[in-house]
Amino acid sequence: MEKYIIKTDGGARGNPGPAGIGAVLFDFSDKVLAKAKKYIGRATNNEAEYQAVFLGLELARRKLGKEKCQKTDFDFKLDSELVVKQLNGQYQIKEERLWPMFMKIWNLRVKDFPHLSFSYIRREENKLADKLVNEALDEAGK
Repeated sequence: MEKYIIKTDGGARGNPGPAGIGAVLFDFSDKVLAKAKKYIGRATNNEAEYQAVFLGLELARRKLGKEKCQKTDFDFKLDSELVVKQLNGQYQIKEERLWPMFMKIWNLRVKDFPHLSFSYIRREENKLADKLVNEALDEAGK
């Protein structure tokens, strides 16, 4: 089975504050296949992290197609240990406002990404996604 890596990041300048998200799709040889960034307005860091995960899933589906996503292994990496553990069912989601985004991710995962794992990486291993977050914020003048 083919394998891809998706790295995402979300961040806010202030918590909450102006927020941006970034996502990068890599093949398994670490070649960048696609990337995306977006300014999302006012959000908390956790809200931005969740929106970045959704952006990463959408990016993969756009680039590879729904059928290929359903038959492919995805190693999803992000630098928020809290969000990783929430997405893996190890931690409860206590912030009520995160539930709608969690459910969007869950539904997309069940429908189009059955072979998806979430893992934590250190911030230093997530530089490109972090750079996209800052570019989105800078381009929005925030």
